[in-house]
Amino acid sequence: MLTTDPFQRRLLMLRRLAWVCVALLLLVTSLSAYLRLSKAGLGCADWPQCYGQSLRDLQQGVAVRADEQTATAAARLAHRFAATGALLLVVMMVLLCVGSRPVLREEGALAVVLLGLALGLAVLGRWSSDVRTPAVTMANVLGGFAMVALGVRLGVAGMPLHPRRLRLWVGVALLVTILQIALGSLVSSSYSALSCSSWADCLATARGLDWGTLNPWREPALAAAPSVNPQGALANLLHRGLGLSLVALVLPLSIVVLRRGRPLAAAALFLLLVAQAAIGVAMQQGPLPLSFALLHNLFAATLLATLLLVY
Repeated sequence: MLTTDPFQRRLLMLRRLAWVCVALLLLVTSLSAYLRLSKAGLGCADWPQCYGQSLRDLQQGVAVRADEQTATAAARLAHRFAATGALLLVVMMVLLCVGSRPVLREEGALAVVLLGLALGLAVLGRWSSDVRTPAVTMANVLGGFAMVALGVRLGVAGMPLHPRRLRLWVGVALLVTILQIALGSLVSSSYSALSCSSWADCLATARGLDWGTLNPWREPALAAAPSVNPQGALANLLHRGLGLSLVALVLPLSIVVLRRGRPLAAAALFLLLVAQAAIGVAMQQGPLPLSFALLHNLFAATLLATLLLVY
């Protein structure tokens, strides 16, 4: 039913803009992951020899092949259009929150943070086009996921949420999820996916490594053959271990959320957690399909947004 209250109409418009923005941001993060992972070699024909070949070529001063540039041109164009559309929607949301009275203070603060992230990522993309350290990828991934989460939060602006009795539990789950996403992007950007295969292999390989191997400002030195970057075994091991911790946190949380009368949120938490775990296990068992990696990226962003809604 349409409302005649101007304040409620603004909230309704804000929510609609936010959900459109979230859809565009999920497209942006997925396209960004596609560009990054395809460049890394996931889905290439002569796997695993082609894994990391692009970075090895750059490190050896070999020019990027023209067919690689052509293969990603459409994705790059779509990424730019979607990112521009999302930025325009964010500007509209800021104006909607602060351009009329009464000012939507809480929602306006979220929209301003969202705008700051969008502008920051745009500057980072321009400045870091030739930077090859994992820190740049980690900043892009975390920034993009944070934008998705804030957009989802704005999508329920003014709507009643559940009683906030689980804030500490959900807060810990959020922190672990953010750390897990950061470690996942470190594993990806440092070409560490093949650093070890099993738990025993990861433990044995990581035993002789120091914590400096987790430094995201250090450009990875890649070998010509698998495991490509054995120095990444520690990051790989921590990513696996933290994944188990996340299951232990979120699985019982979903049950409690269900008992508190939030069946949709509980189902989303449970299904996303199971899907992430299943994809993670499948990726460890053999080749790294590009489609699985993209789903892993998409579900991670969605899980973070769902936890923020529950918070």
